[in-house]
Amino acid sequence: MKIRLQEDVLKDQNLAAAFNRETFKKNHTLVINLMSSPGAGKTTLLEETIKALRNEFHIAVIEGDLATDLDAERLRSLGVKTVQINTVGGCHLDARMIAKTLPDFELDTIDILFIENIGNLVCPSGYDLGQDYKVVVLSVPEGNDKIPKYPVMFRRTDVTVINKIDLLPYVSFDLEEAQINLEEINPQAQLKALSAKTGEGMEEWINWIKDAYRQCTKP
Repeated sequence: MKIRLQEDVLKDQNLAAAFNRETFKKNHTLVINLMSSPGAGKTTLLEETIKALRNEFHIAVIEGDLATDLDAERLRSLGVKTVQINTVGGCHLDARMIAKTLPDFELDTIDILFIENIGNLVCPSGYDLGQDYKVVVLSVPEGNDKIPKYPVMFRRTDVTVINKIDLLPYVSFDLEEAQINLEEINPQAQLKALSAKTGEGMEEWINWIKDAYRQCTKP
């Protein structure tokens, strides 16, 4: 019975992910699932990304947190439609949660939808939300050991963003080592080193999103 339950749950997840993906595709909406450990700077990165893109694209956000809507309010203050999901202890978002929020959006008017996942380097990596790309954010104070210690997360993502590079002079973090570790785990993944706070490296990240949007909306 336990095996059947697991199979049923996975089946429901896969069906919801397929539904989400088809819905996003039909509306030509690029969807980026943003993951990280707590405090890596996802919300700050989103804020600065939105500021850089909002004159060119219509943007919306699904904000995942265990509790509160503090991060959602930060994003709403930028004039961006943001729907909050509180998991009340759950360590990840899943496709069914995402599907339930879709009626709250006018997807045919949204070019880019960011999903800010729960702060966790383990659970979120295993769940397909129907997104186009998975992106993981790693901040330099967390240390070089996070990529080899959490290989499943970095193996399943399309882009690794190394954030807070303005702190490199003050912490023991080696960008070259991070690149080597990432290539060993996921040779296809891209690495973007930046500081959302100072803006260093943000241009490359923004250009990647613009290119991803063009690829997503190709006929």
